[in-house]
Amino acid sequence: MILVTGGAGFIGSNFVLDWLAAGDEAVVNLDALTYAGNLENLASLRGDARHIFVHGDIGDGELIERLLRQYQPRAIVNFAAESHVDRSIHGPEDFIQTNIVGTFRLLEAVRAYWGGLGAGEKAAFRFLHVSTDEVYGSLAKDDPAFSENHRYEPNSPYSASKAASDHLARAYHHTYGLPVLTTNCSNNYGPYHFPEKLIPLIIHNALAGKPLPIYGDGQQIRDWLYVADHCAAIRRVLAAGQPGETYNIGGWNEKPNLEVVHTLCAMLDELSPRADGRSYREQIVFVTDRPGHDRRYAIDAGKIERELGWKPAETFESGIRKTVRWYLDHPDWVANVTSGAYREWVGKQYDNFVPSPRLRGEG
Repeated sequence: MILVTGGAGFIGSNFVLDWLAAGDEAVVNLDALTYAGNLENLASLRGDARHIFVHGDIGDGELIERLLRQYQPRAIVNFAAESHVDRSIHGPEDFIQTNIVGTFRLLEAVRAYWGGLGAGEKAAFRFLHVSTDEVYGSLAKDDPAFSENHRYEPNSPYSASKAASDHLARAYHHTYGLPVLTTNCSNNYGPYHFPEKLIPLIIHNALAGKPLPIYGDGQQIRDWLYVADHCAAIRRVLAAGQPGETYNIGGWNEKPNLEVVHTLCAMLDELSPRADGRSYREQIVFVTDRPGHDRRYAIDAGKIERELGWKPAETFESGIRKTVRWYLDHPDWVANVTSGAYREWVGKQYDNFVPSPRLRGEG
């Protein structure tokens, strides 16, 4: 079996669901169930003996040690992280504790476990650390995309904490020989995405008749990766990646945020039109940009394609249509996840901003 950390979050739960759909190897799923962890994501696995859920924190070294002894996994896939840039600006300490201290304690427990394995099991074991393209910093419009050799230049407390965790994982490979694999992905989107990130926030607010907040001029560029493609890439890296190597995972879909929002509005106009017949674009409002907002991220995913034969199956157009349809088909999930705590967060984040003088709804 494998041990997955953070397996009730957005990407982690998609990975667990895809893993068990593809085969019968069991998953021990450890998640602290903070605000973005949601067991409803895994409701289809209730009663499935292949899925063993454990409520706990990667910072709890004793718990990790017990799980490793009890279940003896052949691999660890570490999704556990605080991952929202805006939250890291308002409260960076949680990011330091989970992403740095938690990763350290997880690595320490795994190192001790791995060191006690027999020669064959030790050689076959893998620790896959899931990270982000944000560790590389920001790109100018014409800069080449991030490669695995790009210098780390994190610009937010979130990305700095993830950069630190990447460095720890690398150090445990080079110092102790722990067979570590690292992946750095671009912006994911798809089912079960907590509605604080751009795409689910826009879908949720549009359908609720609320403003669609766009930071600054909306020209921040991101590479967009459908979450099922990301899960397939992780499975491939786990199966065939070389210990000590880093693999960038991207969708080859660079889009300005405003274009993404316009695409979502057009799709909602088609699939779930407003009662008054007007476009959801009219709900767009530009707000003051967040501090230190990186202008562009772009992933060069050539290495993983050349060496491991992976490339994304979805275009942005096909993936975003699947995503919008999923949210339209699952209103109960959205209603349950948008708790009072979430509404307080959105109010704190957006209501205190001064709208820019640009016209509402205009690109």
